[in-house]
Amino acid sequence: MAMDLKQMYREIVNEHNLHPTHKHEMAGPTVVLRGVNPSCGDDINLQLKIEDGIITDGSFTGTGCAISQASADMMLDIIIGLPEAEAERLADLFMRMIKGEASPEEIEELDEAAALQDISHMPARVKCAQLGWRTVEEIIRRQ
Repeated sequence: MAMDLKQMYREIVNEHNLHPTHKHEMAGPTVVLRGVNPSCGDDINLQLKIEDGIITDGSFTGTGCAISQASADMMLDIIIGLPEAEAERLADLFMRMIKGEASPEEIEELDEAAALQDISHMPARVKCAQLGWRTVEEIIRRQ
């Protein structure tokens, strides 16, 4: 069973990497922040539209490994439409999941991003998975 789950997770990551929904330039973002992971060359520009404390739209551009690109895309799937405080809470939850500190119930809240929970066993990939989430946390904290 565990292998089936790992296979499913891999397919989710591949799908988001190969066919990202949110990878494009956005017209008129209210905030743009670049996130860089120097250790493996991931470099994204996160663009959000935040209106009255709600993240109404989001996109990203840039380059990087499959994990950084898929993670940023999944993150946007989850946070678009949410209040900033809720997006920040989920970003914190994602960070805890990656460190192996989140409960199964909490991980469920992350929807497809839960596919990245095994990254906790691959320390070299952790920063890749966190890049988009770390960048959105920075954006929210600067608001």
